Amino acid sequence: MPFLALFAAVLLLGIADSMVNSYIVLFGADVAGLTPLQIGVWASVFAIGGITISWWLGRLFDRRPARTYAIVVILLGSAGYALLPRVASFLVLLLMAATALGAMGAAFPQLFSLARSVLGEGAAGQRSAPLLRSAWSLAWAAGPLLGALVLSKGGYSWLMWTAAGVFLASALTVLAVPRPGSVAVANSSPGGTPVLLTVSVTLFFTAMFAGGLAVPLFVTRSLHQHPASVGVLFSVCAAVEVVATLGLAVVPARVSQRALILGGFGAFVGYYALTVVSAGMPMLVIAQVFRGVGIAIVGAAGIRYFQDLLAPATGRATTLFANATTAGLLVSGILSGVAVEHFGYRTTLLLCGVVAALGGVAFTLGSRRQADSRHSEKEFGSV
Repeated sequence: MPFLALFAAVLLLGIADSMVNSYIVLFGADVAGLTPLQIGVWASVFAIGGITISWWLGRLFDRRPARTYAIVVILLGSAGYALLPRVASFLVLLLMAATALGAMGAAFPQLFSLARSVLGEGAAGQRSAPLLRSAWSLAWAAGPLLGALVLSKGGYSWLMWTAAGVFLASALTVLAVPRPGSVAVANSSPGGTPVLLTVSVTLFFTAMFAGGLAVPLFVTRSLHQHPASVGVLFSVCAAVEVVATLGLAVVPARVSQRALILGGFGAFVGYYALTVVSAGMPMLVIAQVFRGVGIAIVGAAGIRYFQDLLAPATGRATTLFANATTAGLLVSGILSGVAVEHFGYRTTLLLCGVVAALGGVAFTLGSRRQADSRHSEKEFGSV
């Protein structure tokens, strides 16, 4: 069954991704000896490579849908993480981030584009985004804990090598997905690029990634928790994501996707409010519940929202959403590094909450503009 193969591929990709990305900040600081600013630059270069490769492959997918794109970028990432423990030079780390490791940024949108292409535009295709997003969330529930286990037994080298092996398994699983057929795609999507909606997604994920860089340091440095506690927090968040994302898959069609997504923005603002006032693990865990709900809604419902809005350009729509996500990583990297060094962890997290709130405002305005535009088109068409 195509969906099961896609589910497995996304699950394996997410497990490997969560294993490395839960601890990549600590790897950079403790093993590579990078400063917070260097870690931010490194993350930004990851983003530049991911955006560039994703944009190119997204356009290519719409012209000629294929499984090959996803397989190649996952294999490149597998090789990159296998080599990462042997790299000590900051310049080499930047080069890898821009190429082999950055290519991994294209894997996620490629798998979601492949799902929509293979499963079609019916109910199965439309529900593929939240269901596959639940696989990603499930992976993030298990991956950080698996990463903590491997880290405690074999250190960062074995963590990277294990993740590389899981990436390889994900690439092989994609081979079980049927080849997508040719699809007719319009040269331009209705209404053009939804700028404000794209900005809103970028702001949301800027807040998410900036917090992702600051929280591990905040938890281990300011609150003096064990590094493994970071994996616990990420796993709690991901477990909540699984439940919330599966819930989205059964939400009736009459429920407004716009209202759901705005609720996701609100939950994320609440996450930062709770995190800033936390003094220990209990409050941090509660905050992760809000984080999980926010990420599940914006991450899953957001992809479907873009795919429906820009149909039939599935590759372009999914890549636009994914690149808006990666642009958040690009912006967050340097800014969060500078903010942590100059203002401290709590202020940085408070600023993340403000950015998430601005994202909600941008989505409100952007979605209203799209609704007004469609209403005007209908009136014009009826004249």
